[in-house]
Amino acid sequence: MKKQIFTVAMALAFLSLASACNSSKTGSATDTASKMAADTSSKMSGMAADTSKMHTQEGVMVGGALMVPTKNIVENAVESKDHTTLVAAVKAAGLAETLSGKGPFTVFAPTNEAFDKLPAGTVASLLKPEMKKDLAGILTYHVIAGNYKAADLKDGLELATVQGQKVKFTKKDGQWYINDAKITITDAVSSNGVTHVIDGVLMPKK
Repeated sequence: MKKQIFTVAMALAFLSLASACNSSKTGSATDTASKMAADTSSKMSGMAADTSKMHTQEGVMVGGALMVPTKNIVENAVESKDHTTLVAAVKAAGLAETLSGKGPFTVFAPTNEAFDKLPAGTVASLLKPEMKKDLAGILTYHVIAGNYKAADLKDGLELATVQGQKVKFTKKDGQWYINDAKITITDAVSSNGVTHVIDGVLMPKK
């Protein structure tokens, strides 16, 4: 009888030990699976972050908007709150399609404040349909065929504009000027050229 009780006790002890081992193995497997899932999730999150960075475009801030290389010069310009007068003038002169073309163009873009420096009534007069030719002449005097970034400029450099007359670049106290207008923002790259912001309106010789 004692032998039977001992045998039963041994069997129960063995079953208890086996159950504990199985529980430990199951827990270990669960922990491993959880760790693998966490690692995969972390890697996927990292990949998503990297993809997000890839889709984030770099550009230059102009008038509260980011000028990006995937848009053309006109598309970028219309986003700038500092260039509403210039955009209106470009449309009135019939140059929007031209400046949206293949290019490349280098555009020196006067701000609204630059246009405000002109004598009273000048802008309103230039925007009239009968002044379209004169307006186009002034605006194309702000455009150079080719792609000229700030690094390409040299003190005393003269370049011909699309209008036909030349503009001159000078450097004073580390600041670039085109004729008498200061270049305030450089190298806003578009898909068909580059734009530089200036604080004055360039007027060709008559």
